This record gives sequence, C-alpha cells and structure tokens, in this order.
Amino acid sequence: MRWLEDQELWEIKLNHMAPGAGDLSETQRQERIGESGLDSVQIWQETVRAKIVASAVGGLVEPRAWPANVPGKESFEGDIFHSARWDHKVELAGKDVIVVGTGCSAAQFVPKLTKSPFNAKSVTQIMRSPPWVAPRPVAPFGQEMWEKWSPRVFSAMPWLAWLLRLVIFIGAERDFNLFGGEEYHAQFRSKVEKELSDHMRKSVPAKYHEILSPDYPVGCKRRIFDATWFPGLNDPRIELTTLPLTSIQPRGVTLGPGRTYPDMEKVDSSAPKHEVKLDADAIILANGFDTTTWLHPLKVKGRNDQYLHDVWTARGGPQAYLGAAMDGFPNFFIVFGPNTATGHSSVIVASENMVNYNLKFMRLILNGDASTCEVKKEAETRWTKNVQEKLKKTVWNAGCQSWYINDGWNSTVYPYSQIDFTLRCMFPKWGDWNIKYTRKGMLKLRLRQILGYFGLIAAMAGLLWARRSGVAFGSMFAMLRQTISRAFVQGRGVALRRSS
Repeated sequence: MRWLEDQELWEIKLNHMAPGAGDLSETQRQERIGESGLDSVQIWQETVRAKIVASAVGGLVEPRAWPANVPGKESFEGDIFHSARWDHKVELAGKDVIVVGTGCSAAQFVPKLTKSPFNAKSVTQIMRSPPWVAPRPVAPFGQEMWEKWSPRVFSAMPWLAWLLRLVIFIGAERDFNLFGGEEYHAQFRSKVEKELSDHMRKSVPAKYHEILSPDYPVGCKRRIFDATWFPGLNDPRIELTTLPLTSIQPRGVTLGPGRTYPDMEKVDSSAPKHEVKLDADAIILANGFDTTTWLHPLKVKGRNDQYLHDVWTARGGPQAYLGAAMDGFPNFFIVFGPNTATGHSSVIVASENMVNYNLKFMRLILNGDASTCEVKKEAETRWTKNVQEKLKKTVWNAGCQSWYINDGWNSTVYPYSQIDFTLRCMFPKWGDWNIKYTRKGMLKLRLRQILGYFGLIAAMAGLLWARRSGVAFGSMFAMLRQTISRAFVQGRGVALRRSS
C-alpha cells in the first residue's frame, strides 16, 4: 500500500486468496507459488483507496520456518507441520511424534497427544532451554462448576464480570515487579523463583529436575501458566530432552551428540549428551513465530516513497510512537504495534487501550474535522529512545535468549506498567501530533479554546471578587455545599409534589 500525498489517501492492493490459502503462512504461500504458480494462492487483485488504514495483524502471526541447520527435511516420509498451522488431516494414532519446542503452545497440546482423539504411540519433546512455569490459577468453585455457571451468572449480572476483570487486572499488575532492575525487584524475583522451583519439583519426575531448572531470572523469557504440561511429563509415553535435533532420516530423526541445556561446560551435569536415533512418523514444530519483523509481509510506502521497514532499519529497529503511529505515514494506525506487549498483563487490555487511543484521531478524520493526523518525528524518536533506554535496565536484558529481542533491539515489550499505558492512551499528548484541521474542525477547535478562556477568566474573576469581599476559601466551599444542599432539597420537594 502507498500514500498518495496529493489526494491525502492510502492506495491499497488487496489480494483475494484461493480457498484455504489464507490459512497458510507466508512461507507456505511462497512455496506453493513456486510449485504450482500464483493462481494456486491468489485469485485476483483489487485496488481500493481509503482515508485511514489501521493495521491489526498482531504479533504472533508468521510461524518460524524449519531450522536451517537441520538437514534431511526433504527426505522425511512422514508429516511435518507447525502447531500454529495444524494439519487436521494428519492421523497421529499409533504414531511416533517429535515435537520441537517447549513454549506456551507446546505446553498446551503436548499432554493431549497421547490421549483421545490423537492417541500417539510416543511423544519426544525437544527443549532448547527451560521456561519458568507457574501453576495456572484455579477457577472459583472448580473448573467444572465455573464452566457451567459463570456464563449464566455474568449474563444476569454483567457488572460482576467487570468487577472480576478488574480484580484480575490489579492482581496481574503486581507481577510487574518481576521486570525491574532495582534491588527490591531482584528480591521479589528470588521469592517467585523459589515458589516456581518448588512447584516444578513437586510436579515432574526427578529425572527432569535439572533440565527444568532455568539459569536466568524469571521474567526474562515469557512465562508459562500451566495446568497440564508438568503433570503430563509423568506419562511414560512422553519424553522431554535437551538433546539437539541434528538430522532427519526418511522414517526417523537423530538427536545429539551434545545438549542445548545445561551448558556442555557444566561437567557435573547428568543431562544426556550422547547421540540417539529415534523412529518418527510426524514432526510438529512449536518453535514460535517471527515476532521481530512486525507487519510482515505488508509493504507500507509512506511520504517521500519511504517504506516503513526501511525507516525502521535506518532507525535501529521496529518502533512506533506508543506502538500506534510513525511519522511519515499519516492516517496510518497500528493496533498492538512494537513495544506494546507486557510480560505480566493481558494483550486484550493493551489492544483495547490502543483501539481507544487510535479512535481519538480517527474520529477527527471521520467527522470531517481533520484531513490528516501524523505523529511528529521528534516525538516518535524521543519516545523510542526513552523506551529502549528503560528496557536496558530491566530483566529482559539479563542475558537469556528470547523472542523479545533481535540483535540487541527489543521491539516487543513495554517497559512500564499497564496502568501507565492505559493512562497514556486515555489522555493523548496532542502536542506530539501534527493535525491538519479542516475549516470545520478549526472552527470547533477555536470555539473550544474561546470557551476555555472564558471559563478561566470567570474562575479568576470569581476568586478576585471573593478576595476583595473578604470571603475565605473555606467559607466559599461552605456556601457552595449549602447551595447544593438547598437545591437538592428543593428539587426533591418538587419531585415529591409532582409525584403526589
């Protein structure tokens, strides 16, 4: 898509996908085009124009491709797919399954693979390094009662759902203390790490205790809130290993030699490091997403024919003012853009905040009060500098390998609390924006300013009169309360007379 400066419009090319092609990753679409031509993916292309473009593509969109350092994929006779593009045609019953990854997705589906309806014969899960795993909160009155009654109760009393959400939000904000760089943050992390380590040792077999003990601070990588993965590791048909995947054969895989965790230099480690060959009928990738590219594969060309990704490269990495806007790209808004994810709170709350923030500017354009809204370059660069400097003082720079950071640039995480983000979204800094008002919009703006000035003058005149009349501020407030009280009583009397 490209910005048309003379018309103050965006021109967007929409690709209408072939049936099923929209569910493929960009990598899979390109592979299909190479094999079967463009028509196998795209039916036709349409060009439209719009005053406003909002990107809500999200972050966990493009699955990571096959590990480039693992040869033999082409020779494999079984099935290979990514968990985010689950192939429901693959039958896993009685099969030997290899799972690559131990993130949040894998923690959810691995325990189910040996049970109905999958009924896999065996599951070998390959882990690069251990995550910190917290027990998932138990629903009030038990999961079964919760699932049965909560929809009915919340439908009858919506305010109760709002109250519960508020309580959860406040409770989650407490965990923001995990990420700071001060001494009291480190003490809080140590306390949580002890709790999570105790939980792990009580939940999994002893043979996994060493490889499931992280060597980095909690919060440095995304935590897993789990109810089934740890218990599932007691299933003898599920095996967890840190032996690396080194090659693929037609009906099997080779793991090792070596290990990814603990470090090979740890001579007293009992974790296996020998080479192992395993039968394999299916390989499921749960190795995450390309999270640091942002807006991939969209090509956004703004003012002066500059592509958004080229601007990001020139400035050090993906960025956006409050995660929502970039200078040089007027009337272009992002929902869940760079540096808006949190390690402790809900992405739903963050997305709602960004929607409400963007609507404040979109409404000006939609109502005809402005033709363009664009954040100032100095505001965007100042914001990004502040964010990156703050992130350097947090646990995310503690040295662990995570998908938050790419080449030292953290384009993922918001370094402040979600309460802070909410307030920033509720009360925009209008001075950070270049807004090109229409004549109608300018008249409205001037009228509001005039009314504001009159209000200020009236307030100052009232204070001056009160001072000259010798009325103390305490007396003024007492008079005000008395006036309000009389008005209430009189209004109530009128209402009573009317009702009688």
